[in-house]
Amino acid sequence: MSYLVGVTVTSKRLLSTAILLLLLVTAIIFVGIMIWWTGTINDSNDIDYVEIREYEGQGLSSINSFRENSIKGPQYIDEENYTLTVTGLVNNEQEYTYDEVLSNYQSFKKVVTLRCVEGWSVTILWEGIQVKDILADAQVDPTANTVIFYAYDGYSTSLPLDYIIDNNIVIAYKMNNVTLPPERGFPFQLVAESKWGYKWIKWITTIELSANEDYRGYWESRGYPNNADL
Repeated sequence: MSYLVGVTVTSKRLLSTAILLLLLVTAIIFVGIMIWWTGTINDSNDIDYVEIREYEGQGLSSINSFRENSIKGPQYIDEENYTLTVTGLVNNEQEYTYDEVLSNYQSFKKVVTLRCVEGWSVTILWEGIQVKDILADAQVDPTANTVIFYAYDGYSTSLPLDYIIDNNIVIAYKMNNVTLPPERGFPFQLVAESKWGYKWIKWITTIELSANEDYRGYWESRGYPNNADL
């Protein structure tokens, strides 16, 4: 009888130990999943997911209200390897990392409505860097009159240099208080106010100063008006 009692006690201890081990393994797996998930969120261009829908009494469209109409679909740019190049008719060519652009220049906010030729529009709070501040450090040559923007997907468009400077045009890195999602143009989208949406180039990688007023970008070379005035 004492033998059987001993076996029973040992079995219960083994069962208890097995349960504890199972709980410990489960906890470790759970913690690992949470760490992985947190890392995944943090690696997604530090998107903060705190969208605002009103600014200074003005209603804002959702960042999900856009239609997907890019030439090659959303582009996913690795922040660690990204550079913004300022080239062409400048005396001091520049190349910046994403963090350098944000840390070297003052940020500005403005509510601007993007209007697409397809018939839809969105009103967004844009936060970004004034292009003229970047150009000042590049020391634009006096012969330049046009700013050409190039995107990661091969898209391009141009605008007059005077328009960029006189209107304090920005390249945005946030919309409605949210870091630009890849679908919206991370790391930078041009906020070409008073122009049709095809001038609002996304995924900007290069800014070129030029003396070619007749430069035609992707849609302009396909018949769209180059001035794109609303």
